[in-house]
Amino acid sequence: MAGTTVAAARAEVMAELAGLEDPRTRAVNERHGDDHGVNLGKLRALAKRRGTDQDLAVALWRTGDSAARLVALLICRPKAFTRDELDTMVREARTPKERDWLLAYVVKKSPHAEELRVAWFADPEPDVAAAGWTLTAERVTKSAGDLDLTGLLDVIEAGMKEAPDRLQWAMNHCLARIGIDHPGHRARALAIGERLEVLKDHPTSPGCTSPFAPLWITEMVRRQEESAKS
Repeated sequence: MAGTTVAAARAEVMAELAGLEDPRTRAVNERHGDDHGVNLGKLRALAKRRGTDQDLAVALWRTGDSAARLVALLICRPKAFTRDELDTMVREARTPKERDWLLAYVVKKSPHAEELRVAWFADPEPDVAAAGWTLTAERVTKSAGDLDLTGLLDVIEAGMKEAPDRLQWAMNHCLARIGIDHPGHRARALAIGERLEVLKDHPTSPGCTSPFAPLWITEMVRRQEESAKS
């Protein structure tokens, strides 16, 4: 796409997003740390109409606008980004939704995902480290392979209690997945959760599973066992 065409397309998307801005939606989003007022269903519809467009995606990401960045993550080609570009993007991401979608829709589909997981896991920046832990939790479930689960539990036990919120949440997710998916480590995962009490008092909507690891592990294992019997 020629530069002038990219610029025109970017302007069209930005204008459409501005037209979709709704104060009530913004108020809801801001309670969750996001800073845009566009209904996500309408945002997804906009992205679907645009279709895959890597050049436009890059241009929208560079605006720094949260809603534009979400569109960018939906229309990009994940495998087109280099390892360094993805590393830069995870450091540039400002809101929870940007970070979540970047990992789910782009990084996890990249050939650089494992290299980035290892690099981010021990990063001194908490939000970047949280991305590493999120990718690690996925591997715990899908392809634990050469992961040192005992070592992961050691790190969680030593550092999760005092970790910043987003990093703590990602470490807790990893703890729960170890307990759910690996019976040989379940007792220790439960014990760590009980001792640290991370997210024990987190509000949980009716019908939802508590993020408190012991409750989360116990409930998911119960469901697995019931499913196996049926």
